Amino acid sequence: MTDRRDFLKASLLGASALALAGKVEAATPLPAKGATGARVISTWDFGVAANQAAWTVLSKGGHALDAVETGVMVPEADLKNHSVGRAGYPDRDGHVTLDASIMDADGSCGAVAALEHIAHPIQVARRVMERTPHVLLVGDGALQFALEQGFKKEELLTPESEQAWKEWLKNAHYQPSINSEVRDYGKTGMPGGKDNHDTIGMLAIDASGRLAGACTTSGMAWKMRGRVGDSPIIGAGLYVDGDVGGATSTGVGEEVIRNAGSFLVVELMRQGRSPQEACQEAVMRIVKKRPNASKDLQVGFLAMNRHGEVGAFAIQPGFSYAVCDAKRQDGLLPSRSVY
Repeated sequence: MTDRRDFLKASLLGASALALAGKVEAATPLPAKGATGARVISTWDFGVAANQAAWTVLSKGGHALDAVETGVMVPEADLKNHSVGRAGYPDRDGHVTLDASIMDADGSCGAVAALEHIAHPIQVARRVMERTPHVLLVGDGALQFALEQGFKKEELLTPESEQAWKEWLKNAHYQPSINSEVRDYGKTGMPGGKDNHDTIGMLAIDASGRLAGACTTSGMAWKMRGRVGDSPIIGAGLYVDGDVGGATSTGVGEEVIRNAGSFLVVELMRQGRSPQEACQEAVMRIVKKRPNASKDLQVGFLAMNRHGEVGAFAIQPGFSYAVCDAKRQDGLLPSRSVY
């Protein structure tokens, strides 16, 4: 019997990564959207509350763009969430910097990166989309724009996050943990505790069939100053095409950027793949390019096509996603994975 390494090597050299048997399970795609014609999905368990907020917009016939903005603001404001928004863990110099992007079905999009002192970067990203000729504003320029737009400047480093940062400084060891679920200062350089995942990516389709997506994060804890992940990069952390569907990602952003991950998922759906198949193939491309590195990192994709069908796939087990429509209000589902 071949071991896992031999099996993966042989499988990846095959004509299609989707032909993997045994290790990679084929998940049944989520059925088409509910009776109202609307559905919202998002990454991780904190997506349940985010979806419910988005559903207050969708259930009243609101626009998908308004729904995703409203939805992801929930984890952005959650002081218990140290990977999204105002309570996010800082970089290695003690600065809380936030990234976010938002995209409509017609290709309109906006994003901010390395934004400090603004609690809701997703709102600033939407202003970039609607009130500037640009797509992405970063750092001091993004902050200047936010203040000009009337956003309040705040200190985002909470006492809890500051204490975690000071504890990290004792060893100053940096190594992202898979799923960020079990963290130990001595082994990974990350603070202990569960329920601290990372990015929230959200996709919605409204009753009129309009698609939209949003993605927001505080990035990796203890990152180098100026580091930007995939979340604010259109085509990496988020991509939406009204003729096809949308995709978002979670995990180590550098790997997603290298593969233009969310754009890839949407293009695979354009070629006829289901959301599940598209997410799986995108993950397997990462594994194929970096088979050794992929054993120690997590990347997951979540997608929905224009018919409301949903799929998800990840390198490692543990990635979950939330679904909300007229038939289910608090659904949380596990993703299939390579390992």
